[in-house]
Amino acid sequence: MVASKRKENPNSKAHAGSIPKKPKKEEKRAKSSKRVQDLETVTDSDPLVESDTTSQSGDDNGNSWPSDEETEEGESWEGVGIAEDNDDGRVKIAAETAGASQSAKKAPNTNGAASANASKEAHAKQKVEKQERKAAKPNADSIARSKKLWERLRRKSHVPIEERKGLVTELFDIITGRVKDFVFKHDSVRVIQTALKYANIDQRKMIARELKGEYKTLAESKYAKFLIGKMLVHGDEETRDLVVPEFYGHARRMIKHSEASWILDDIYRGIATPSQKATLLREWYGAEFALFKSSEAGPVSADLKKILEYNPEKRTPIMRSLHDLVNLLVQKKTTGFTMLHDAMLQQFLNLTPGSEEATEFIELLKGDEEGDLLKNLAFTKSGACLVCLALAYGNAKDRKQILRTYKENMKTLAYDAYGHQVLLAVYDVIDDTVLVSKSVFTEIVGKEPLSESQKQDLLQAANHLNARVTLLYPFCGKAKAILPNEDLKLLDEIHRIRSTTSKKDPELRRKELVASLSPPLLSLIASNAKELVSTSFGCQFIGEVLLGAPGGRERAVVAIAALATADVVTKSLLESPAAGRMLKSLVLGGRFNPTKKRIDLADSPLGFHDVFYSAIKNEILDWATGANSFVVVGLLEAPGFPHAEELNGKLSKGKNKQKLVEVAGPAGEEGGKVKGKKSKGIKSEERAPVKTGNKGTQLLLRKLDGK
Repeated sequence: MVASKRKENPNSKAHAGSIPKKPKKEEKRAKSSKRVQDLETVTDSDPLVESDTTSQSGDDNGNSWPSDEETEEGESWEGVGIAEDNDDGRVKIAAETAGASQSAKKAPNTNGAASANASKEAHAKQKVEKQERKAAKPNADSIARSKKLWERLRRKSHVPIEERKGLVTELFDIITGRVKDFVFKHDSVRVIQTALKYANIDQRKMIARELKGEYKTLAESKYAKFLIGKMLVHGDEETRDLVVPEFYGHARRMIKHSEASWILDDIYRGIATPSQKATLLREWYGAEFALFKSSEAGPVSADLKKILEYNPEKRTPIMRSLHDLVNLLVQKKTTGFTMLHDAMLQQFLNLTPGSEEATEFIELLKGDEEGDLLKNLAFTKSGACLVCLALAYGNAKDRKQILRTYKENMKTLAYDAYGHQVLLAVYDVIDDTVLVSKSVFTEIVGKEPLSESQKQDLLQAANHLNARVTLLYPFCGKAKAILPNEDLKLLDEIHRIRSTTSKKDPELRRKELVASLSPPLLSLIASNAKELVSTSFGCQFIGEVLLGAPGGRERAVVAIAALATADVVTKSLLESPAAGRMLKSLVLGGRFNPTKKRIDLADSPLGFHDVFYSAIKNEILDWATGANSFVVVGLLEAPGFPHAEELNGKLSKGKNKQKLVEVAGPAGEEGGKVKGKKSKGIKSEERAPVKTGNKGTQLLLRKLDGK
């Protein structure tokens, strides 16, 4: 259907070359009315257009188009215009809104100012009502005053000591007898924490006594739990014995609580006595242990093996209770608790190796996709022991998967007091030494050639109490000089288990690890010999690596010997006792075995005595009478030393031997102390100084005399 064309409006076109004038208001209104009539004529002639317009305008109820009064009020319809027809008979509708927007800007905005004033009044009224509600609460004035005192006290560096004492006294005048009213509110509990910080021991005990019976509730509070921690840190044994027993019977419930679990584990780990820890851990074994006291004689014990020996019929319910609680915490991703690690170790130690229960337990360890459980276990005493035992009892696939979990944490493990034990277990039980080299050594040591940053990291590790163990264990084995007693006990157990679960010869495994680890360590010694010799741990590091490495030691040996011919400051580094022990071991070519009372020579001869003698032969008398004269004794005792006769001849010359006798001093004296009973009635400061003799020189003289 073709729409009827309207006649062209001559007024809608401006004459050529003329400037259109702004129409007056009446003319605008007339034009708008005429355009609306024309539009209605167009839509009436075409039902399709009419239906479209009607659906958009709201069923043609008289509200679709503005009236004359509405246009006079500045509505946007004032500028609506219909353009002239096109050749195809279609009509264009153009909205001209410029006039409407200008009139809207000119209209005064009285409603906005009124609403702003009303909003301010409403806010002021709400503030007053809030203050009235606070004032109506119990102890409102006391809490308000205490918060002002706290605001001043918390700025420690800005408050003089005398003023602080006065503020603390006033604060305790407010809170004494009303501590419970303060501790369960997030803001006022900070007041009590500050009071504990600056209080004396009697005031702290007063707060602890007032809160007696509320510690379990405080532990479950989001804010008050920190008060318990501060109270125990600043408190004494009496305070500890007030707090910890209130958790008895509630350990299972509290360890599952989102707030109480952390404060309970902190107390268990660092505050509780062994007896208190055992009482709390026993509750993991079932409700019976939470409700009833131990019937066993002697101190309370959480050793599950002893409990099962005493009550073998309780094994099934105890193991089920442990499994359920451990599995719940693992599923909740709360695996960082020391209590959890202790409980898991007790559970694993009482499973039969190779049984279905033991297999399920190892699968539980590996089942965490993110590896958080294994990572958290490695940094506690019980957890690290558990991981080591799991590595020892597991098969090759289990070991590989556990090792992969720690791929990004190797350095952290090496420096940790317990984490390094996991790496020692990896060295001892994984048969695939190539995997160990790529997974562990590459992360801790790096690859050849070492960059400067890698060398600095290695220097730091060589001088660290725990990290050095992970570097030296393949070279020295279970040496007491390197490994602490806890490591030795754990390694003994791992070696016992390894004999039944590993196929590879232990000595072959060790040699393969040493061959992979030696090159970067020897490179470090060759380039940073001076830095290593300056510390006792560094001297120990040099000795163990050079004696244990299978080959490629020439550069490192020359670097150590060259220190004896360097400047005075460098030479002085070799006068330390640690450097003396290192040089004597290298000269002898092996380590002293205290059990057999002899030197265990290295597998391959080191040849250090020849290189070192060539460096010091012109100053041999100074070394023979110096701080490390035992090194010269070692040269005479070293097997295969080619210059023994030459050295003997030099030291036996008249003047040289006379100087040796003078330095040796009287026999039987050491460090100014004469063996025998102490003289009574004479203070150590008043005793006459005793001439000291050089023990190394004395021994050297006996060697020269053939004694």
